Amino acid sequence: MAAAARSPAQRFGTYEEYLESQVTAQDLFYLESEAVARQLVELGFRGSGDVLRREDFEAWVEEAAGVSGPPSQKSLASAGKELKDNFLRALAEREEANRTGRISSIIFIRDRNSHRQEVSAYIDYAHRLTTDDFEVYFSGKKRLFPRNTDLSFYNWDRNVSTSNSSPNYQVIAENACGLLFKNKSDRKIINVDPKAYPGDSTTRTPIETDLYLHVVIYDHVLRRGA
Repeated sequence: MAAAARSPAQRFGTYEEYLESQVTAQDLFYLESEAVARQLVELGFRGSGDVLRREDFEAWVEEAAGVSGPPSQKSLASAGKELKDNFLRALAEREEANRTGRISSIIFIRDRNSHRQEVSAYIDYAHRLTTDDFEVYFSGKKRLFPRNTDLSFYNWDRNVSTSNSSPNYQVIAENACGLLFKNKSDRKIINVDPKAYPGDSTTRTPIETDLYLHVVIYDHVLRRGA
């Protein structure tokens, strides 16, 4: 009963997740595409009852954000920490914006694992903030490190790669332009090719750090209602 009383914006992180909640197994069987199924729900051809328009859902999001307010300084994992490396300072600068949804950052890390194998990953920072205890990272007790559950993971020595969509990004791996990430909120594309334009509302920032072999942060500014 309590869940039913909550607004769609409180129950679903993005409008796409809201649409997906109304897609049935039968829809997927006949359509064979989640994207097409979501489109049909949005257009009102599928789903149960009246479907919220995107702008109405975004209005719920704005209202919920106004009620809850931004995280307090005390609730930030980086608050009060002595940050001795550029990478940790860069994460701290972006923490609140990623927690509140104003920015959606993708972190590229390349380094060696405990077996001395070279590994790299593109990490959904906002998503990791919800699953990891970042106080241990900011305090220097542990390092934020690539995982095979991140958006894209590659073990260079074993030639093993994985890709996983997150609540914020859809991975587009098989593309002539190379690896792309589609933001689920505003549907804009982030191109991580260092020689290419990163995309609308996206900036690419290489980070000089002593903690890893290579770090780049892609900051995607979210424009509600765009």
